[in-house]
Amino acid sequence: MLRKLITRVAPVASGAACAALVALAIVASGPEASARSDYDSSYGYDRTWNAALRLVRVDMGFKITEKDQESGYLMFEYKSPEYRLPTPGTIELVRSKDPDAPVRVIVQLAQMPRYHEQLIVDSLAKKMRSEYGDPPTHAPPPPKVEADAGAAVPDAAQ
Repeated sequence: MLRKLITRVAPVASGAACAALVALAIVASGPEASARSDYDSSYGYDRTWNAALRLVRVDMGFKITEKDQESGYLMFEYKSPEYRLPTPGTIELVRSKDPDAPVRVIVQLAQMPRYHEQLIVDSLAKKMRSEYGDPPTHAPPPPKVEADAGAAVPDAAQ
């Protein structure tokens, strides 16, 4: 009787184990999550860099572990009231080739939920607006006027 029970249960148990392994493989091989929040700053690179640096160090009181203004990154230890241990965080400033284009600010806290990153982005936007006023507006470039080909010149031979 035990033998009959084993022959009935064994295929079901091995099938469930296979299904669990397949599900685990699908989850493990999925795309890597890239949690990050970003903000386009119209205040220019220097103002955005200074505001981000002061926000992280002075306003939020985080320890800065590395910074490079020329390359545009700032690494710090993020301390959340929800967690006891600090986690690494980065702020990256990306310049555009167009001098009038906004500066892209990217905040990453890999070990934290996305809303922590969004909190920093929102704080930076609020800080810049309160310290520098409304973002500068850039006049749109004038429309390009196509050169007139000119009037047809009569052929000199005629």
